[in-house]
Amino acid sequence: MHGWLIHNAYFFTQAFRDQTDRFSEAADARGIRLDCLSNAEARVRLTGQYGSDKPDFVLFWDKDLPLARDLEDAGLPVFNSSESVRLCDDKILTFQALRKSGIRMPETVPVPFAFSGVNWDSEPFVDAAASVLGYPLVIKAAHGSFGQQVWLAENRTELVARLNALSPEPVLLQRFVAFSAGRDKRLYVVGNKVAAAMVRTSKGDFRANIALGGSGEAAEADEEEREIALRACADLGLTFGGVDLLFGEDGHPLLCEVNSNAHIKNLSFLSGIPLADEILSEVLNRLAEKWN
Repeated sequence: MHGWLIHNAYFFTQAFRDQTDRFSEAADARGIRLDCLSNAEARVRLTGQYGSDKPDFVLFWDKDLPLARDLEDAGLPVFNSSESVRLCDDKILTFQALRKSGIRMPETVPVPFAFSGVNWDSEPFVDAAASVLGYPLVIKAAHGSFGQQVWLAENRTELVARLNALSPEPVLLQRFVAFSAGRDKRLYVVGNKVAAAMVRTSKGDFRANIALGGSGEAAEADEEEREIALRACADLGLTFGGVDLLFGEDGHPLLCEVNSNAHIKNLSFLSGIPLADEILSEVLNRLAEKWN
């Protein structure tokens, strides 16, 4: 068995290196040859053709959608699929895909598409959105990772300033769930089960991301949380993924985000669950079903 694990050539931090090591170790233990390639290296191989060295599957830990689609068009099974990555990489598309399922999410208002040079201070949309969401409200770039493209606007002045700075980038606004400020729960779905979960907490930020200084603690997921996570991943076509839930004041969770290539290191360490091996096992099972 031969696979490719693809990461981005131009954003290969220590966290990505650690994750690559985990997958390499899991693959070695199963007798799988796993080539860890950047998207640039994979593009070179695909362009030059791989001859008899065609991989049996691809673990796609990047957001290079043209590459993912070309790999699929070449007949390679790609996990997660290009369509799943596309839906998860754009938070507006994620929201639109999941609202049909009745999954509870914070009220969300996509910002109208605009070319650069717009002064949002004079746009009626700003006050219309605030009337629905209230202040403070959350501003999210549609494309972003590790919580770094998420901000809190306390008032109209801050909202306008942020929108002006982001334009023409696609953006969405969400109701701020104050009850969950600095806390969320990450569930990691693999196949048709929640393989592991943790509660993330930040003492100094409304965002609980560990990458931003938050801390994590292994946790159990209750039936309602598992149902939301599994339904979201199924609707998005994910083989595996990280689902972030907020704590609702009424005791019921709200879905915050879904990540098609969420990192596994922290959750694997905290939970003691070898997520790399869990993911490889699911991929092998799906390949066996396809071949049979």
